[in-house]
Parts: sequence; C-alpha cells; structure tokens
Amino acid sequence: MAYTYEYARGALTVDCVVFGLDEDDLKVLLIQRDIAPYEGCWALPGGFVHVDESVDEAARRELREETGVDNVFLEQLYTFGAVERDPRERVVTIAYYALVNLGDHPVAADTDARNASWFPVYDVPDLAFDHDAILDMAYERLRNKIRYQPIGFELLPKKFTLTQIQRLYEKILDTTLDKRNLRKKILKLDVLEALDEVETDVAHRAARLYRFDPEKYLQQCKAGMGFDL
Repeated sequence: MAYTYEYARGALTVDCVVFGLDEDDLKVLLIQRDIAPYEGCWALPGGFVHVDESVDEAARRELREETGVDNVFLEQLYTFGAVERDPRERVVTIAYYALVNLGDHPVAADTDARNASWFPVYDVPDLAFDHDAILDMAYERLRNKIRYQPIGFELLPKKFTLTQIQRLYEKILDTTLDKRNLRKKILKLDVLEALDEVETDVAHRAARLYRFDPEKYLQQCKAGMGFDL
C-alpha cells in the first residue's frame, strides 16, 4: 500500500555561493536565470534536489550543470526556510559555499542559466529570491573561518608566494595587514613547504614559491596547535 502523508510537503533546493580570487578582487560566481521566476535576473547557482540524490550530490551537480565548475572545496552553510522565499511554492533551500582557484575553473553557463559570470563581492547586482542574504552569510562565514582554518589556500594556485597570501587575507578581510607580522605568523604555523622555485615572467624580483602541506597541518592539529591568524 502506498503511504500517504498527512501534511503537505514542500520542495527542497540547494544554492551555492562560489568564491574566487583574481588580481583585483574577491569575486562571487553568479548565473543569469533563463526561466521564470526572476527570468533575466542574476542569482546563485542552484536548483532542486532529486529524490535519488543527497543534498551534497545535488549541490555538486547543480554547480557542474549550471556553471561547469566541478571538483572544488564545498561546505554546507545554512538552511533558509522563510515561508514566502520562493513565489512558486513552499521551498526550503540548503546553502553551500565553495572556494575555487579562478585559473583552474573556467565557467560556462548551461541548463536553465542564460549566462555565468564573476562579480566582485562588493559590486553584485540585486539577486533573485533571498540570495542576497545567502551571499552575505557566506561571506561572513568565509571572513571568520579563514582566521582559524587554512581554507583560504583553496583560492590560490598550488604554488604561491607570501605576497599572494597577504593579498588573499587583505581582500577577504577588507583591511591592510602588516607585511612582516603576517609573514612571521604564517611561517611560524609550519604548514607551508618552501620550494626550490621562484616566480617566472615577473617584472620585479622573483619571489620564492610555497605550497600548503595538508599533512603538516594535520600533525599540528593532533599536537593541539591551532591555525590562528
């Protein structure tokens, strides 16, 4: 016998805030909707969860289908369930945030997205649904979490300079940091591997390249030493 529910059931969606960093700004990836509601408006990539997939699987699928972005750091953020957040029906969304290196993930709009593009986090258009609130919460989570976990390295190339680390933190925290003090702190954490390589094709003196070492970080955690910047 088929089971019938006593109460009406709402729909479930996922929405993804994708952050990237270039030479100028911390940026967020938006899609331009090609269907109603909010046709032509900019929004976060996302969509409905299929009955045969987990919410994590749905988030990765929607990212891949709508923007071409795949295999990235992705973490659940918060559940947004205001009754009238979607004009179509009762829809609850589970929000995620992702961190990508822009050079490794070219974007391409697909499925129900007309366009996909990067916007500076301080200069985004009005977003569809409640996506402005989702973006604000994701940005605040990022600003807080990079101080005590090394997630910021997800935004950098595999090999980077100390100057790139400083620019990363300054862009995300929207502040100017003391160069000597920051470098002293990051090197004292002992989570970087200094490489026998330097920058290439630069007009200034080539700087040494480093790489984040996840094994060193895990060892530090086991020893009770946190990542504190």
